[in-house]
Amino acid sequence: MKKKILLGVVISFLVLIISPLGFAHAAKPIVLGCPLSTAFLYGWDAERGIKLAVEEINAAGGVSVAGEKRPFKVEVIDTRDLEPGVPVSEALLAVEKLILEKKADFLLGGPVRSEAALAAMPLLSKYKKISIVSTGVLSPKYSAMVQKHYDKYKYCFRIHGEAKWLVGEILTCFKILKARFGLNKVFVMVQDVAHARTAGKIISKVAAKKGFEVLGMEIFPTGTSDFSMGLLKAKKKKAEILNIWMDMPESSILLKQWYQMKIPALPFGSTLAAAEQPGFWKATEGKGEYTLCNVVNAGNAPSEATPWTMKFYNAYKKRWGIAPEGLGSSSSYMAVYVLKNAIERANSLDSDKVVPALEKTDVMGVYGRLRFNPKNHQVIPAMDPAKGAVGSVLQWQAGKRVVVFPKSIATGQIKLPPWMKK
Repeated sequence: MKKKILLGVVISFLVLIISPLGFAHAAKPIVLGCPLSTAFLYGWDAERGIKLAVEEINAAGGVSVAGEKRPFKVEVIDTRDLEPGVPVSEALLAVEKLILEKKADFLLGGPVRSEAALAAMPLLSKYKKISIVSTGVLSPKYSAMVQKHYDKYKYCFRIHGEAKWLVGEILTCFKILKARFGLNKVFVMVQDVAHARTAGKIISKVAAKKGFEVLGMEIFPTGTSDFSMGLLKAKKKKAEILNIWMDMPESSILLKQWYQMKIPALPFGSTLAAAEQPGFWKATEGKGEYTLCNVVNAGNAPSEATPWTMKFYNAYKKRWGIAPEGLGSSSSYMAVYVLKNAIERANSLDSDKVVPALEKTDVMGVYGRLRFNPKNHQVIPAMDPAKGAVGSVLQWQAGKRVVVFPKSIATGQIKLPPWMKK
C-alpha cells in the first residue's frame, strides 16, 4: 500500500512538471508592477485589460525567456493620483514600492495623471525599469522628455494616443460638423489638470487658425458638481460646439445639465471619462444622448478596426461582465502582448536589451499596427489601422455607443439633437 501511494505521488509530480501549465507555474514569474488609480475609470479599466491579457498569455504557456516558459504575475498598487487633492508624491511612493518591495520587472499602466507620470520618469531612470504607459497621461511632454533626454528616459514608452494627436482628430471632426451642419462656433470646457489645460489652449489656438470662431475657455476644478453657469455662458455666446476635456466622473452631471437645459451646442468630449463608459446611458437616464467622445484607441467601443478588435471586446465583456470601458482598456491589454513580444525577441529581461526590442516592435493589435517612434517612444498613430494605432470617436445614439470616426472604422454617422436641427 505504501509503495502504491508513493508511486501515485511520483506520477502526479511528473505530470505536473511535464505539462506546459505546470511548467509555466513552476518557473519564476515575471512581475508586472501596475501603479494605477484604481477607484477611477482610467485605473480600473487598465487593470482589467492587463489582467485579461496576462490570463490569456499564462493559459497559453507563458513567456519564452532563455529557453524557459515563465508566467506573468500582476502586482497593483493604488496611486490615488486621479483623486482631488492627492499629492504627486503618493504616486511616486507607489512606483517605488512596486520596484523595491514587489520586485517588479516591468511597469505597465500608469501613473495615470500626467503630472504623476512625468514626476515618475526619474525613478524609472534611477532603477532602469521599463515602463509602458497605457492609460491617462495625455501630455505631449511625456514623449518630448524621452526625445530630449533619451539616455536618461529611454525606459519610458507610451502605447496610446496623446493630446496633440487627439487635437488633430478633433479638428478633423470639427471640419465634418462644419461641412455637414454649418457648426462653426466653439466653446472650450476643461478640467483643471495639466493635460486638459494644455490641450484646451492648443485646440483653441489651432481651431482659430483653421477658421473656427473660438468663444472662450472655461476651467473647472476637479470634483465640480454644477456646470450650469458655464453652460449658460456658452449659450449666451451662441456656441455651437462644446469641446470638453475632463476625466472626472462628475462630467456626467455636465451632460445631464446640458440635456435638461437644451443647450443648442453639440457636446464633444476630447477626454470625457463619464461618457466613455457603457453605463453612461443608465447613469444619465438617457440624457447623454448625442454626446460625442474620443475614447483614444479602437477596441474601447465596438468596431471592426482589425480582426482582433471584437475578439478583445467580447473577451473583455465575458471576463468582467461589462464591455470595454474607455481609454486604457484596449491599450493596457495590448501593452502586455507588446511587452511579451519584445521580451521573447530580446530573449532577456534585461531592460537595456528589451528597450531596443520594444523600439523594433511591429505587430498588428486590437487598434491597428503598433510601432513606437524610436526617438520618443510614442506609439505611431494613423487614421487607418493598417498603418498605425487608430483612434476612435463615438456618439451615444439610442442607448448605444456608435463609432463615427475615423471613416476607416466608423459604424455610423454623427447626429444632432432635435433642438439643434434648425
